[in-house]
Amino acid sequence: MPVITLPDATQRQYDQSISIHDIAASIGPGLAKAAIAGKVDGALVDTSFLIENDAALEIITEKSDEALEIIRHSTAHLLAQAVKRLFPAAQVTIGPVIEDGFYYDFSFERPFTEDDLLTIEKEMAKIVKDNVPVERSVMDRDDAVQFFLDQGEKFKAEIIQDIPAGQQISLYRQGDFIDLCRGPHVPATGKLKVFKLTKVSGAFWRGDANNEMLQRVYGTAWGNKKAMKQYLHRIEEAKKRDHRRLGKQLDFFHMQEEAPGMVFWHDKGWKIYLAIEQYIRETLVVHGYSEVKTPLIADKVLWEKSGHWDKYSEGMFTTHSEKREFAIKPMNCPCHVQIFNQGLKSHHDLPLRMAEFGSCHRNEPSGTLHGLMRVRGFVQDDAHIFCTESQVQSEVSAFMDLLFDVYKHFGFEDVLIKLSTRPEKRIGSDEIWDKAEQALEEALDNRGVEWELQPGEGAFYGPKIEFSLRDCLGRVWQCGTIQVDFYMPERLGAAYVDQDSKKQVPVMLHRAILGSLERFIGILIEQYAGAMPSWLAPVQVVVICIADRHAEYAGEIELQLSQHGFRVDTDSRSEKIGFKIREHTMQKVPYILVVGDQEIEDGTVSVRQRGGEDLGSMTAEDFAQLLGEHKI
Repeated sequence: MPVITLPDATQRQYDQSISIHDIAASIGPGLAKAAIAGKVDGALVDTSFLIENDAALEIITEKSDEALEIIRHSTAHLLAQAVKRLFPAAQVTIGPVIEDGFYYDFSFERPFTEDDLLTIEKEMAKIVKDNVPVERSVMDRDDAVQFFLDQGEKFKAEIIQDIPAGQQISLYRQGDFIDLCRGPHVPATGKLKVFKLTKVSGAFWRGDANNEMLQRVYGTAWGNKKAMKQYLHRIEEAKKRDHRRLGKQLDFFHMQEEAPGMVFWHDKGWKIYLAIEQYIRETLVVHGYSEVKTPLIADKVLWEKSGHWDKYSEGMFTTHSEKREFAIKPMNCPCHVQIFNQGLKSHHDLPLRMAEFGSCHRNEPSGTLHGLMRVRGFVQDDAHIFCTESQVQSEVSAFMDLLFDVYKHFGFEDVLIKLSTRPEKRIGSDEIWDKAEQALEEALDNRGVEWELQPGEGAFYGPKIEFSLRDCLGRVWQCGTIQVDFYMPERLGAAYVDQDSKKQVPVMLHRAILGSLERFIGILIEQYAGAMPSWLAPVQVVVICIADRHAEYAGEIELQLSQHGFRVDTDSRSEKIGFKIREHTMQKVPYILVVGDQEIEDGTVSVRQRGGEDLGSMTAEDFAQLLGEHKI
């Protein structure tokens, strides 16, 4: 006679074992109709799951936090069933849930087309209309391998063969389709009414370029139409803001096949880059950092000593000279330790904050490259803080002050924080890891910020705090980080003399605010749809002549504003004024100054803002003062 405790602490007793669905029905027919799964003692299960003993139960509906993942995983199975009906020769592989949706990989003789996606969607809708029951069963591992081989599904059989022998395999059947899955799933396909297939691309089986190329069909699924409509709107807005399209349209940068993953910065884009770099440089000076520059290439021996060769050698570009093997640096930390090691350091020298705009290269797989967001050549706003154990918390706290100020300056105030702790594969003792993790946790708690724990996601040498930005479309970008490292300084011979004249190994804090400058610029382009804040805009002001006779006065205004440090262009072409205004507006110039007979006579300029607002007439000096004070 199981006693069921519901989320509101009320209890219900039943005479015998009972399913989640029947419990929901005993509470009310509306709940039974809305139920898509259950959570029994914290574990998600199907609505068909039988509860035999006392348990805590939550009925999962589309309003529950866990609902979307169940709906999306079930919709991936729905997609696979529809594909098998339409294209019986296709083989199914894997279909996981991803952010905002799902995908399923298929082996098929030809690529799927956009027309195919529409046909598949229609078939999925038919299966939903039929409200096909979804039923769970189990099978011995070896029997499951044979079952899928008999069906010609070699990929499914290969997945199951990787599962240890003797285990039972969970399967889900819906009509004429059966798939391998641990579940849970919706009770019937009729629950899956809000979905859309979004795109198709290629993907290697198990991510290995030596394996067969598969067809990856992406889709999204939601609990209601309103949520999907909002999502699709975000997707359309994201396309408009795509930094690759805007980068070409606004003449910021380009990339080409002869240098995959490398950026060709054009004049306008490079001005944005330099403005960011200069702002960070000036900010770091105020916060007590020294700036250094280290070599691009270092002997393999250094990377072996630091521990990076064993972990990252496959991602390094290498070269040879005079029978020595060198690596192009993928990160800056080992080189910074070499600078620290020059000359004996005292505890009075700590903390020592060493920053570099370090040029790094990583041999990222070509399939992962994505404009500025994922590149092979990039620059980090990298820094390393050498300190004592007692200084870790204060340095982490000071870094967070710096980081939040920088993000706010760029217009980001919604910052997500995660603490990543020891991974399974790591170096060092548990005692040291305990100490490092505690230091970061206390630094976060002392600041009173909200943070999330990510067990097992730390670096191999130490735990870390990750800082992510939420942009105007709700997307999250991980940018900043600070990592505690008790090991690399020791491995590379770093030491300082303490107050007792004894040599000690410093703690090394690896930290970045923006991460990769290239990626951060990509984020900024999409955040502002290319209309950069006036302090970042490559051309802050353009002076437009109404007629040729106004060109000399326009040049004087340009010179005057340039002397104030502003980036100014003059447009003295013999084009209509309306045409020139539209053109510079399309180029997202923050301010357009129009000069004609009246302005020359009055010694003023007519100021027009990027959004079309007319700010009236003012002297160039007054305009410069207002722009410099960021009042307009």
